[in-house]
Amino acid sequence: MGKIGRNEQCPCGSGRKFKHCCLLKEQAGVAPASPEAALKISLVREIEAIQQAAKDKRQKIKELGVFILLATAEGDAWLLELTESDAVQLSQAGEPLGIPIDENPETIEINWSHTFDLSNKQFELTAYSDKSKTLMKNYPTKEISASIKRIKKRFSSELLQRVHVDPETVEQAA
Repeated sequence: MGKIGRNEQCPCGSGRKFKHCCLLKEQAGVAPASPEAALKISLVREIEAIQQAAKDKRQKIKELGVFILLATAEGDAWLLELTESDAVQLSQAGEPLGIPIDENPETIEINWSHTFDLSNKQFELTAYSDKSKTLMKNYPTKEISASIKRIKKRFSSELLQRVHVDPETVEQAA
């Protein structure tokens, strides 16, 4: 990882500038977690919170970096990734599903099961396994769309493109 500028977004995913976040910890002699470890901890914590919202049948949307966590009043919960429109279900009818995160020292990998699309004010999922499409009724498309716009404003397109790492590149570097 290259040097982080003081005014850049902090790589821990807090949404704050580096100088107001992990740089202060570095200067105080507190070793911050690696950006990958910090993101995994935050992501797992937020997944558990969104699963609880789904169990309570409470609609909730949470933004975390390039991720959108979504719980519906019907008890479904999803993790959405903005850059490639990936999605994975976290809860169904209020019942939590397994957290699909694998990690190694270099990357955090999420086992995506679907892609999502917002068009004509509808939320549509396409399964990777068989390319089947499902239109999700009563999903808060307006709120999801607003979250996507906020995330795109927060992060540069260059930074959004760097979110994904080619698996072959990681294997060659190892």
